[in-house]
Formats: sequence, structure tokens, C-alpha cells
Amino acid sequence: MTILFSSYQLGGLTLPNRLVMAPMTRVRAAAGGLATPSMATYYAQRATAGLIVSEGVQPSLIGQSNPGTPGLHTDEQVEAWRPVTAAVHANGGRIFAQLMHGGRVSHPDTTGLRPVGPSAVPAVGDVFTPAGPRPAPAPRALGTAEVPEHARSYARAAVRAVEAGFDGVELHGANGYLISQFLSSNANLRTDRYGGRITNRIRFAVEAVTGVAEAVGGARTGIRLSPGATFWGVEETDVLELYTELLAELASLGLAYVHLEATTDEETLLALRRAWPGTLVMNPVLPMGPKQTGRDEAEHWLGLGADLISFGRAFLANPDLVERLRGGLPITPVDEATYYQGGDAGYLTYSAHRHGS
Repeated sequence: MTILFSSYQLGGLTLPNRLVMAPMTRVRAAAGGLATPSMATYYAQRATAGLIVSEGVQPSLIGQSNPGTPGLHTDEQVEAWRPVTAAVHANGGRIFAQLMHGGRVSHPDTTGLRPVGPSAVPAVGDVFTPAGPRPAPAPRALGTAEVPEHARSYARAAVRAVEAGFDGVELHGANGYLISQFLSSNANLRTDRYGGRITNRIRFAVEAVTGVAEAVGGARTGIRLSPGATFWGVEETDVLELYTELLAELASLGLAYVHLEATTDEETLLALRRAWPGTLVMNPVLPMGPKQTGRDEAEHWLGLGADLISFGRAFLANPDLVERLRGGLPITPVDEATYYQGGDAGYLTYSAHRHGS
């Protein structure tokens, strides 16, 4: 049997297989950033994954990127998440909350607040608002004294996540959101201790992850990274050096994992695998790119030294993805029109494979 379906010890969790359900925004939360009964059903349907990582969850109101996304910064949000985590656990699953501060990828129409970022440089493209897509506004550059408060917001949300029943958290350090903006060489034009040379550009990420690990334990803490990615217009110079130094700083924290996206060449990704001494989750294909992760891509990266493989879109349309891959069964295509439309269609309406009689 391929290693993909073998168990793996992740901190205090025994995963029954190496498949991770990747975090994917579905904008199905209720007003106030509250999780819903439909969300409990959605995640419970996919509990055969070795590990589920939730959609991006804002750690603060100003950290909210899209309308319709859930939060973990109020008592009401904690209570709303409890039935979700309980449903996953009742179905034998394990679930981490992804903590996502959007930074400059936000809009006042969504939060009532002006977005913040490392510098007053707007994201490239239109952001989602309650009234539809709008050009990304210029964020307010955070003052040096303000930056640690935003780093601490991840730790506060992590504590709430554990209170809500999550098994751990993943910091969203990828795809052009706040941590990624600080790592960037064009979104971060700062000249203080958080900008300029690599040691300074990684400081926000290190402070955020360290705070979370101290608050809930390193074994409950992961981070997702997208080396060299250009989402929302971010650019990074010296990608290998940047991420090698970041991983070196994180290596002593005893983290559950680092989650890498295939956003740069394989040679660089392999160098980062060698640089990271702990568990590596690999997302083998470009997120939202033309190709979806399949069994071949998963086994390729397991052979290259990844420990766990994250699957995104395939999990949306195939709640029983583990068994489909194990049995070589057809993979149902996803209906992209239902990604963000709200409601249960294209959310709870995908079924498990039905075997012929």
C-alpha cells in the first residue's frame, strides 16, 4: 500500500492517512463572522482526511479580507465553532483552524475600517466587498509600535480556536495576505526593524508564530507559505535565502508543520525541504492554477520527502476523496460557479461515490 494511506504521528495526533484537506475560502459564514450548521456538516463530511485545515478565519475585525468569512475574535464566534469541531471529531476527524489576517487585501465596505499593511501600497486587483468587486484601496501603513499588536492577534485567536475545540491552528503566511506582505520586497517598503533586509522582513512572521506557539504549544501550530508567489501583486527577492532564514528561525519552536505551496521551482522547494527539520505538508500544484492535485502528484512529493500532502479543490467535490484515491475511483469535477455563491448548493450537495450493485 502506498505511503499516502499510511498513518502519521503529528504532534499528539495520530493521522490515519497522509491526506490534508487544504484551507479554502467558501464565504458561508453568518453575520458577525459566525460558523453555521451547514459548515459543521461540510467539514464533518470530509472527516476521513488525515487532517482538515479550515477556511481562513480572521483573528480580528480589521484582519477580515472577504465578506462572509468566519472569525475567532469574539466569544460568540467561539461558541459558533464548537458544533463544527464537535461534528468533525464525532466523525473521527481532526481539524486545525487557519488564521488569516488579510492586511491590505480588504476594504472598508467589508469591515468598516481602513485596511492596514506594512506600507501604504495597495494590492493589485479587485477585492470582494458586500456590493461586489472593488479596487483594492491603499492601506494605512502600520506604525512600528502597532506591528506587535497585529502579530499578537494570531495568538489570541489561537487560544480561542483551542477553546472552540480545534486541534490546532495554521497561520496563513502565504498568498499575499498580511504575513506574506511583510515578507514581500514590494509590499513592504519599511525602513524600520520590520523592513529592508531579510532579517527584518521575516520578523513579523517569526513574532506571530512564536506568539502562537507560546500560547497554545508548538505541536498545535503550523504555518502555510507560498515562496516566490505573486498573489495580489506581492513580489519577493532572494526567495531561497528569504525562506531558508525564516525556516531557520522557526525550527526551534517545535511546530506541528510547515505547509508549502508549489509556487516556485522544484529545486527551490527541495532546498526548503532540506532546510526544514520538521514535518512538511506539501501542496503539490499551484493553488487556483489549471491543474488539481491527484494521486500522482501526491506520490511524487512523498517520494521527494514530504510527509503530508494537501488537496484543495478535489476535496470540495469529493467528500470521500480518501476512499476515491485509495480505490482508484473517478474524481468528481468541482463546479467553480458555486465556490463563493453562498447557500448549500455546491457546498453540501456533493455526495460520496455510489458503487454499482
